[in-house]
Amino acid sequence: MELNTYQKEIFERQRPVIEKFGKRTWGWTIFYLLWIGVGGYALYLQIAKGHKVTGMRDNVVWGLYIANFIFFIGISYAGAVISGILHLLKVEWRKPIIRIAEMITVIATIIGPIFILLCIGRLDRLHHLFLYPRLQSPITWDVLAIGTYFTGSVIFLYLALIKDFAIYRDAKLNIPKWKQKFYKIMAIGYRGTPSQKRHIKISTNLMAIIIIPLAIIVHSVLSWIFGMTLRPGWHSTIFGPYFVLAAIYSGTGVLIIAMWVYRRMYKLNSYLTDKHFIYLGYIMMVLGAGYGYFTFSEYLTDWFASEKWDNEVIEKLFNPAKYGWWFLFANVAGIILPILVVAIPKTRRPNLITLAAFFMVLALWVKRYLIIVPTLESPLLPMQDTRMEYVKYHATWVEWALTLAGVATFFLFFTLMSKFVTIIPISEFGEKEKAMIPAKENEIATA
Repeated sequence: MELNTYQKEIFERQRPVIEKFGKRTWGWTIFYLLWIGVGGYALYLQIAKGHKVTGMRDNVVWGLYIANFIFFIGISYAGAVISGILHLLKVEWRKPIIRIAEMITVIATIIGPIFILLCIGRLDRLHHLFLYPRLQSPITWDVLAIGTYFTGSVIFLYLALIKDFAIYRDAKLNIPKWKQKFYKIMAIGYRGTPSQKRHIKISTNLMAIIIIPLAIIVHSVLSWIFGMTLRPGWHSTIFGPYFVLAAIYSGTGVLIIAMWVYRRMYKLNSYLTDKHFIYLGYIMMVLGAGYGYFTFSEYLTDWFASEKWDNEVIEKLFNPAKYGWWFLFANVAGIILPILVVAIPKTRRPNLITLAAFFMVLALWVKRYLIIVPTLESPLLPMQDTRMEYVKYHATWVEWALTLAGVATFFLFFTLMSKFVTIIPISEFGEKEKAMIPAKENEIATA
């Protein structure tokens, strides 16, 4: 494929990344694999000895795993909604960040459902979910929705990659033959003809239109698993939009963090500019305000109604001796901090925006945990067994090991994908677009 001057410049600056698998990359890859290995051993213990090696019991049947599941499915919205909307609106500044967003979507959607499997006591009966589904069950809706969402996300990412695969194929890269063959297969004969360009454009637009409502449906269905359950703190009509907004919010934060990491690792300051952090910061601030409103509405209505079971959950959330400090962190770091950092001009800087996004993402994970555990510790019927491990949930090292293994897998996928595709999409840029490249940055960092 023929490249214009600007596209050649972008490609040459990222070329070393996909040609070399450097010592630093090997180091991080081994580190992630070690964590995954520890998680594999923890999984073996859980399968061999049962859920008694976890903190889950008859009353608190869910814990870290479900919190992780909701969290990863939530951050996958970064690509589905943000990149989809920016693509349809033809926002120019989206081009350098759209691939990172799409990668987050696919990777998070792969990892999230794995945590559901960790909650299942009888994995040998997993196929029954597909052979004998109950259509009246929200869990069946979840399986269908996530499966469809994942398929759509993969197609959306692949359509955006076809042109770049053709560029890698024709670039005479210093790479192994198997990798060259891989690019040739994935490019599916693309040569940049007007007909091929038109078909890809139409297909990408259609997938962007489809993926946005599909993403909203997926997290709405996920929220209904809780909202349709007669449990204090769960049985609420606000859960649908609340979950959707929180998912987009946390996905925006992860996108900002990923941008900062890639910008530092590969010296992409010319493409991932301060403007991108500020614009995404504005989006994060608006979403944070909306999320704060939903949070306030949720707890105000529960508290004002003064129902016994709901009050029991709220007392746990507000009591510093129980979950009070967690609840305070979830709201201060998850709502107030990001809004203040972006709203104040002096703190509206890439590093501070990224730091606020990091604490916000952590706070959103804590919020998912607080949605699940305090409610399950407040049963509607009196407990028959009042041993402490049955009354209160404490995650064991097995659960933490599997949680960290999931996070390590997330980072490992990103590390490996950056060695197969350029982080900044080459084919998105036209001849008229010029890069603001500082004179000092003549080479990209080789990982």
